Amino acid sequence: MSTKDYIEKDYYQALGVTKDASAADIKKAYRKLARELHPDKNPGNAEAEAKFKEVSEAYDVLSDDAKRKEYDEARSLFAGGGFRSGTFDGTNFGGGGSTFDMSDLFNGAGTGAGTGGLGDIFGGLFTGGTTTRRRNVGPTKGQDVDAEVNLGFDEAVHGAMLPLQLSGPGTCRNCHGSGARPGTRPHTCPTCGGSGFVSRNQGAFGFSEPCRDCRGTGQIIDDPCPECQGSGVTTQTRTINVRVPAGVRDGARLRIPGKGLPGPRGGPAGDLFVTVHVGEHELFGRRGDHLTLTVPITFPEATLGTTLRVPTLDGSVGLKVPAGTTNGRTFRVKGRGIAKRGGGTGDLLVTVEVAVPQKLSGDAREALEKYASAQADDPRPRITAAVRAKEKSNG
Repeated sequence: MSTKDYIEKDYYQALGVTKDASAADIKKAYRKLARELHPDKNPGNAEAEAKFKEVSEAYDVLSDDAKRKEYDEARSLFAGGGFRSGTFDGTNFGGGGSTFDMSDLFNGAGTGAGTGGLGDIFGGLFTGGTTTRRRNVGPTKGQDVDAEVNLGFDEAVHGAMLPLQLSGPGTCRNCHGSGARPGTRPHTCPTCGGSGFVSRNQGAFGFSEPCRDCRGTGQIIDDPCPECQGSGVTTQTRTINVRVPAGVRDGARLRIPGKGLPGPRGGPAGDLFVTVHVGEHELFGRRGDHLTLTVPITFPEATLGTTLRVPTLDGSVGLKVPAGTTNGRTFRVKGRGIAKRGGGTGDLLVTVEVAVPQKLSGDAREALEKYASAQADDPRPRITAAVRAKEKSNG
């Protein structure tokens, strides 16, 4: 493949994505095509194998932010006839009898200190001579896993240890993730030297592609494990004990290191992230680290004052309601709330509501009417004054 063909290749079209596609869209498109075109799924299909190589090459460039930027800049630079028919010897090319010196562009000659020319742009796309750009094809960290748990209000306040059952890929217990039959082990691929990629040269330029012999893994397994067929991973059901700290809030996301999916080629496992959903309490509410409680009181209790016994999460406490307490007033009981992560405890916030009886006995009604007659204070003097002023002006 010539340099001209390399730059003019449309990697976005190869993956079926637009030029402004996000990294997630590119990864999703590559995975879908790789599954469909993989040589194991299409044995003897040369067209699928060629397409698989093209898709892998496109993903290798577009999945790397730096290489993608270099590729876009290169295509933009040479768009509209940047490569024309003519001579090319690594430093000069031209057409129609003229020669264009590329050394200034690639080496930055005459541009002054600190300017690298286009050599910086193409450095990530091409490798000179027989140099091979090595990739990290050894053991890598596995993917993270998300899970959800439901907690009762009391469990969230006091903390809990919950068993969480997960089903999914896990490190093969037979080969311990190596992919090789017990008693054997993978060996370095002799074709790529363990890099997972091989270089192909075209004159002064070269490009790398996934090694066909090891399929980009950098290792050869001569005798695959019969349990996992060489993948190092099997589907397993496991139970993980998750410690939920005291005071956890609804929607909190807990991280449990090393409990995610196992890493490829024996790499470390990813992390487990658990989202906590907290149920409601029949009496208490929550405001940060404070508990909230609403307590009905009678009109005489609000007027004359009283001492109430109110519940807490671990018992009860006395609450003094002073005479003349208004409806909706909130009292604070210190230290009877929720444990704080940094130490200390929140408060219990008690709001009183004056209960209005829906039915009255004859004696109660008579007593209330006598009270109304004896009560001389107007509870709404400003409103009464405003009404009288309006009536006087209208009369």
